[in-house]
This record gives sequence, C-alpha cells and structure tokens, in this order.
Amino acid sequence: MKIEELMTKQVQACRAQDTLARAAQIMWEQDCGVVPVVDDEGRVVGMLTDRDGFMATYTQGRRLDEVTVGSAMAHKVYACQPGDDIHTAERLMREAKIHRLPIVDAEGRLAGILALADLARHVHRTGRKPDDGLSTQSVALTLAAISSARADASPN
Repeated sequence: MKIEELMTKQVQACRAQDTLARAAQIMWEQDCGVVPVVDDEGRVVGMLTDRDGFMATYTQGRRLDEVTVGSAMAHKVYACQPGDDIHTAERLMREAKIHRLPIVDAEGRLAGILALADLARHVHRTGRKPDDGLSTQSVALTLAAISSARADASPN
C-alpha cells in the first residue's frame, strides 16, 4: 500500500516568518497539532507542533504574536513521498520518534501529511486487506517507540 492512499492531502502550511499566532490559528481551524513550514516555493523546511509553539512562548516569556514560527520549529525534517510504501513511513516514524510525517513531491514541496493515527485507523478498519503487511502490533510498536522517547526526555 502506498502512502498516498492514507495521507491527508489538504494540508495548511505556514512560513518561518509567520507568527506563532498564525500557526495556532491554522491548528485551531484545521483541528491538528502540527503545521508544516514551507518556503516561498512550497518546499518543506520545518515542522511546528503545538508543543513547540507553547514551549517557545513560555520559555521566552512572550505572546504568540511576538514569536516567529522559525524560532520555534523543528528544522530537521523527516519526510516521505506519496508513492512510498506505508512501511517506509511507519519505519521512519518509529526511528525518528515522530507522530506525523510531511509527504513531499520529488522537489520537496508539500503534498500532504501522514499521521500515526492514519495508520492506526487503517489497521482497525473493518474489511481491509490484511495482506498490506501493516498490523496492529507494528503500529503499537511504533507508538511505544515514540512514547518511550518522550518518557526518556521527561524530568519525572
């Protein structure tokens, strides 16, 4: 199965020079916890999670409209292409310990997003063909890997 069969295709993005207030507006309107950051050509240059934004404002003691996306976003981008196999995406999520992957075209332009939740919904779907190789166990292992990274980083 290819990523393009499960990914969300209509994705809002922001730019590094936008404020966190703009990113928060996108997250609110799109009901999501991450916004890809693109350059003027639409190439993905970063990812901003809701946590990134809130921690940046907290640690800087500033408001959302005073902090740029570029100062809070993750600059290291892990991505896949629409024609890649879903196993490639799941493996990358597990290894990079991330919940969501931007999906980009051959030039690096944003084409969509694939979330771990998309994989979970797929394996839980009634009537799906189990021969796609994705299993409840593999998705659970990916979630465990992501969760263990967060637990390891926690001060508690």
